[in-house]
Amino acid sequence: MAVGRSDDDARQPRRGGVEAERQRGGCTSQVSESMKQSIAHVALIVRDYDEAIEFFTNKLRFTVVEDTYQPEQDKRWVVVSPPGSIGTTLVLARAATPEQESFVGNQAGGRVFLFLNTDDFWRDYDELVSRGVKFVRAPKQEAYGTVAVFEDLYGNRWDLLQVHADHPIAQRIV
Repeated sequence: MAVGRSDDDARQPRRGGVEAERQRGGCTSQVSESMKQSIAHVALIVRDYDEAIEFFTNKLRFTVVEDTYQPEQDKRWVVVSPPGSIGTTLVLARAATPEQESFVGNQAGGRVFLFLNTDDFWRDYDELVSRGVKFVRAPKQEAYGTVAVFEDLYGNRWDLLQVHADHPIAQRIV
């Protein structure tokens, strides 16, 4: 018999999910506190692998982490990462259908989609401007830090930001 379950309960199949765990009197927060997860990749739909690699490596100074052809799917697995980053990477995923093509450059419906954090806002802002990156919102001081909005080669919007050291999110990003 399972610990904390009566004989009648032991004969019943266990149901999964958070609600079932709550009904059994379990504490899901203990599981999440001991659990370690992270977002490994974010997929960005692109029109063409090579033009996207060119933009990310030459304009944003990203590094190509992996570029592997997958013949069974006739696609490439292209992963890029910002300079000095050890966290989440970006998968450059070529649009394979007309529906996917309609999202190239508009993955977030015109909102800022990705957030590029930096340890030196003005150094990186000046460099990106000198490399021809198009900023659509000028640098601004906000309660959380310094931010400006730029567009990638397809028009997706990004924040370039440096978060203040005393902001709660600062401990979570490099």
